[in-house]
Amino acid sequence: MNGYEYILSKQIAWATNYGITLVGSKGKRGRPSYTLELDQNLFQPLLPDVCKSFVAGDGGELGSTEFPGKMQAVHSSSALGVNVFQYWKSINAVPVIATHCGLCRVGSQVSNDIYFEEKYPIDDKFGYHPNIDVVIHNAASAKIKRFAVECKFSEAYGAYKHAGIKPKYLGLDDLWTDIPNLLDFSKRISPEDNEFVHLHPSQLVKHILGLKRQFGKAGFRLLYLWYDVLGDQGKRHRDEVLKFTEVTKRDGIKFHSLTYQELIVNLANKLRTEHPDYIGYLTKRYL
Repeated sequence: MNGYEYILSKQIAWATNYGITLVGSKGKRGRPSYTLELDQNLFQPLLPDVCKSFVAGDGGELGSTEFPGKMQAVHSSSALGVNVFQYWKSINAVPVIATHCGLCRVGSQVSNDIYFEEKYPIDDKFGYHPNIDVVIHNAASAKIKRFAVECKFSEAYGAYKHAGIKPKYLGLDDLWTDIPNLLDFSKRISPEDNEFVHLHPSQLVKHILGLKRQFGKAGFRLLYLWYDVLGDQGKRHRDEVLKFTEVTKRDGIKFHSLTYQELIVNLANKLRTEHPDYIGYLTKRYL
């Protein structure tokens, strides 16, 4: 069983165990893997400002009155991201999840709030600006202004080939001056990426460029948070993450990776007593 099918089957089984009816992406058409109501796929309903963020995003996450949105898919990466991060926003305890993600030291209180689907333009002339899945805003006095998180679930193991980085990004000379290794790397995956199968490095490169333009190389930290699977696909994904990490390390970019399983186990070991419903939901569904 490949990684995509494993994740999808596991999530369908979760829904079945809890009596949640599933439909296809076009209602009666498509494989039944979408909840009838968005809230059925979430630990808690979307907060009003979180809902506005997804409405303003480019991913069609909330769907329409006719068909379910992408976030209603049981294997949705955006639903997983919301299920992990929104809880801490709702109880005003953002530093807790930032710490457990390895974004700051234990006891740090620098993190103020969590936002979803934020955009940091790389060049104002470009018509499209990438959405970052989760962004933690830190205090104005903090050296690191943003903790950004790129979240991946089933899509890392899908059959679709991902795009390389477009040549127009390579022509932004001012943005590349202090990251020569990342520039050389980006040239290798432009315009086509023939090196990576599961990791989508051009997406990460664009996030780095947008954040760097806004906050400088030292003003942000980027986390790649992904769902691990067994077998050859899992090993190749891990190897690709390590390969990209080494490039960023040589340029002094604050980038690291973490699996959802590692994060959830860590949260469960440390916080089960204080947050039993949240921990119970994550462990039963995603471990």
